[in-house]
Amino acid sequence: MSGEESIFVGGGGEGYALPQSMLLKYGNRHGLIAGATGTGKTVTLQVLAEGFSAAGVPVFLSDVKGDLSGIGAAGSASGKLHDAFMARCQTIGHTLEYKAFPVTFWDLFGEKGHPIRATVAEMGPLLLSRLLELTEPQEGVLNVAFRLADEEQLPILDLKDLQALLVFIGENASEISTRYGLVSATSVGAIQRRLLVLENEGGVQLFGEPALDLADLMVCDEHGAGRVNILAADRLMSSPRLYATFLLWLLSELFENLPEIGDPDKPKLVFFFDEAHLLFEDAPKALVAKVEQVARLIRSKGVGVYFITQNPADVPENILGQLGNRVQHALRAFTAKDQKDLRMASDTYRANPRFATEDAIRDVGTGEAVTSFLELKGIPGIVERTLVRPPSSQLGPIDPATRAALMASSPMHGKYDALVDRDSAYERLRAKSEAAANNAAETERMASQPKSGDLHLNLDDFKSARRYDDGGQAPAKPAAKPRGDSIGTTFAKSFARQLGTRSGQAIIRGVLGSLFGSRR
Repeated sequence: MSGEESIFVGGGGEGYALPQSMLLKYGNRHGLIAGATGTGKTVTLQVLAEGFSAAGVPVFLSDVKGDLSGIGAAGSASGKLHDAFMARCQTIGHTLEYKAFPVTFWDLFGEKGHPIRATVAEMGPLLLSRLLELTEPQEGVLNVAFRLADEEQLPILDLKDLQALLVFIGENASEISTRYGLVSATSVGAIQRRLLVLENEGGVQLFGEPALDLADLMVCDEHGAGRVNILAADRLMSSPRLYATFLLWLLSELFENLPEIGDPDKPKLVFFFDEAHLLFEDAPKALVAKVEQVARLIRSKGVGVYFITQNPADVPENILGQLGNRVQHALRAFTAKDQKDLRMASDTYRANPRFATEDAIRDVGTGEAVTSFLELKGIPGIVERTLVRPPSSQLGPIDPATRAALMASSPMHGKYDALVDRDSAYERLRAKSEAAANNAAETERMASQPKSGDLHLNLDDFKSARRYDDGGQAPAKPAAKPRGDSIGTTFAKSFARQLGTRSGQAIIRGVLGSLFGSRR
């Protein structure tokens, strides 16, 4: 490799390649870590995260198995594991220095890290439809809800805001259909049921404020080391679609908000997407196109994206072709499909005349890999068999007391802990309903009070009423005035009509009181 700043990944010895390193200037050209279960992908991820952090590059990664929290503690210089590490270092010519790295723990559920949230509006209808597994007509209704919220200045920050908006749309479906296209009560009900499922899975905790400030992911410590942001994902993996949608939202936010900087000397942030196959399973074409766009263009904003998965075939070809830095651990070929995937994986590498790439991918052992990193001018390097270096930080999870101490000393401590519930769609729609209720009550009160002279009916009034009672024709009704109500006025009138009876009042209390009030 050249003398430019780089991350040492592993090396040769006993017939293996020369030392293998990743040039930092190409760290934003994305990458792939692939291999069967138990072949060493997690350790490789930890080694790369350490290398970026030491070079002053912040990192974001998901801790799917709970093993990566050890990055926040130094490795142990004793025991059998230490002896094995020293033997590996001697083989590859590496000097191992045990040390901890600055970490920030995050958790959607707020249990093993600082709460991490997004607003419903930031998530947007496309990703939310993916999360809720909506059909095309249901996604159309969700788009109407977002458009309505924008036009009527109804901020959608959390799930109760969206639920209140859907109640309103369901109550006024005919008026809204005239303006935005057909909105069926069936579709509204289906979305509401999917939101209930999301709540049961704990997804309600993802939405709200304070929302994540992207700048908090891109900070270094006082010594200039990039902070390693670790998302606790062991519990989150029980809701794989929530996991994949959240990480895709985070990538999209980075893409949309970061400025163009071209090709920097080193990335501004490196993003590791573990269990990447979850992102693409049963994904609609629009979503895959979105991922492809982000992967293609986000590198010019200084962000590198690294996909971790068992098989390179899990990643669509158009995205796979953009991953310049690759670490391929062993792939097992037990079936015909496995053999086909193995051939396809080997064909994506620049061949090495010293060995057959297909055989190497099948034969490498745990802690070994077939690697290819971008060289000068962005040329893919020749594939090499590599012994991955041991990590400097602790291999395996830290204990709860250490995690709590690291969270207490984190610069994010206290910033995201308290949930903020400011004025938004739910509060504004509730205010409209209360105003409508007050107006209806006042109108009823005024109508029940007799006006001056009402008790002195003249004979003509009595005869006119008697003729009507005897079967005469009722007086003609005045012509209806043309309707030009705004959506807000329509809402108020709808609630006013319902509030005219005791049963209507009970319905409103049930829908906007019990349903939403209990979730505040």
